[in-house]
Amino acid sequence: MARGWESKSVEAQQAEAGEARPAAKPRLTREEALRLRERENLRLARQHVLEQLKRSPSAPLTEMLMAAVREIESKLASLAAPGSAERSGH
Repeated sequence: MARGWESKSVEAQQAEAGEARPAAKPRLTREEALRLRERENLRLARQHVLEQLKRSPSAPLTEMLMAAVREIESKLASLAAPGSAERSGH
């Protein structure tokens, strides 16, 4: 008898969990999905370059990595600007 009660409790919990789910996210347009993917790729690239910068053994390499970080941040800023898809040709 205890097992039956336990099963009903689990079923009730599962039903409540299903009801508590937030509404589905709106679908992105193709362009929005591409921009989101590009922004995430740039963010990951920036993180990777910053990690390399921490381990940089020489001044010339440090300068090159800093230039790469500035370039990535510039691209991220252009993606964040309204209407940047039209300017970048995407």
